[in-house]
Amino acid sequence: MKRIPVWLIVVLVLALLVAGKVAIDEKKPASTARAQGGAPGGPTPVHVAILHNEKLADKISSVGTIMPNERIDVRTEISGRVSEIHFKEGGRVRKGERLVKIDDRELVAQLARAKSELAIAQKENERQTDLYQQKVSSQREYDTAVNNLGVAQAQFDLISVQITKTDIRAPFDGVVGLRSVSEGEFITPTSLITTLLEDRPVKIDFTVPERFAGSVRKGEVVHFTVEGSSRVFDATVYALESLIDPETRSLGMRATSPNSDGALVPGAFAEVQVLMPERTAVTVPSFALVPELRGQRVFLYHGGKAAAVSVQTGLRTEDRVEVTNGLAAGDTLITSGILSLKTGAPVTITTE
Repeated sequence: MKRIPVWLIVVLVLALLVAGKVAIDEKKPASTARAQGGAPGGPTPVHVAILHNEKLADKISSVGTIMPNERIDVRTEISGRVSEIHFKEGGRVRKGERLVKIDDRELVAQLARAKSELAIAQKENERQTDLYQQKVSSQREYDTAVNNLGVAQAQFDLISVQITKTDIRAPFDGVVGLRSVSEGEFITPTSLITTLLEDRPVKIDFTVPERFAGSVRKGEVVHFTVEGSSRVFDATVYALESLIDPETRSLGMRATSPNSDGALVPGAFAEVQVLMPERTAVTVPSFALVPELRGQRVFLYHGGKAAAVSVQTGLRTEDRVEVTNGLAAGDTLITSGILSLKTGAPVTITTE
C-alpha cells in the first residue's frame, strides 16, 4: 500500500479547521438574533407602561426631645433657716401652694418696729402739716416730717416684702422633683431646694431638613412615638426658629402635646413624623431610570422607536420615583432592555 505524505495530511486538517470556523461565524448572528427574540437587524422587543398621575404624600422623619412646658429650679431669694417643708418628692402641686417656709421671726420683729416708727412718723407729719398751714412751722421742719414719713413707709414695705419671700410657693401647676434641703438647714439664694416642672402639656423640640423649611407651618399636626411604647401621639407646631442652622442645614421647630394622662415624660427621646400635604405626580419604577452625567434619563416609546428623555426626580418610595420634570401623564415608558437602547433605536412592544 502506498503511504500518504505527511504534508498532505497537515494540509487537509488545516482546511477542515478553516471550514468549521467559517460555518460557526455564519451561524452566530442568527443565534444572537434568536436570543434577543428578533431577526438580525430587527426591532428590539420591550415592555412598556402608560404613565398616570398618582397621589403622593411626602413624609419627613425626624428625632426630637420631649420638654416640659415650664421648668424652674426652686430657690430662695433671701437667706434663712428652713422651718417647714410642705411638698412630697415627685408629687403634684397647684399654683400658689406653699413649698417651703423659711424662719421669719426676726423679720416679723423688725416689721413690728417699722410699723411703730411708721405710726410715729405719720403723727409727726400730720402735726407739722397743721403747723405749716398756720404758718407757725418752717418749710424745713415740714419737709423733714414729710421725708421721715416716706422713709418709715419704705422701711415697713421692705420688711413686708422680705417676709413674703420667706414663704416659697409654686408659680404654676406641676410636679416637683427630688428634695435637696432639709428642715433646719440654713440656705442662701444659691441653694437648690428642688425642681418644679409643668408636664401637662409638654413640648416636643425637633428639626426638619432645609428643603422642607417652607413646607411646615404653625398649626401643622405632627405624629410621634416614644421609646418603649407603640402608641402614636399627636402634637401641634406652634413655634419655628428664625433661621436655619448653618451646621446641620436644618430648621428647629417646637410643637405641643396635651399629655393629659401623663404618659409622656419630659426628657424622653421622640421619633417624629411630619406628613406633607397630599399631591398628584407622575412616578416611574426605579429600575426604569438610567444614570447619566448630569442626572437621570428614561426611554419612551414613540412610533416604534426609543426616545431618551432627561428627567428630574423628587420623592422616592420603596419601588417608585417621582418625576418632577420631563414626563407627563399618558407617556409610554419603556421598562425593559433599557441598558441596550439608544435614541432612535427601533423597538417593538411585547407582552412575553
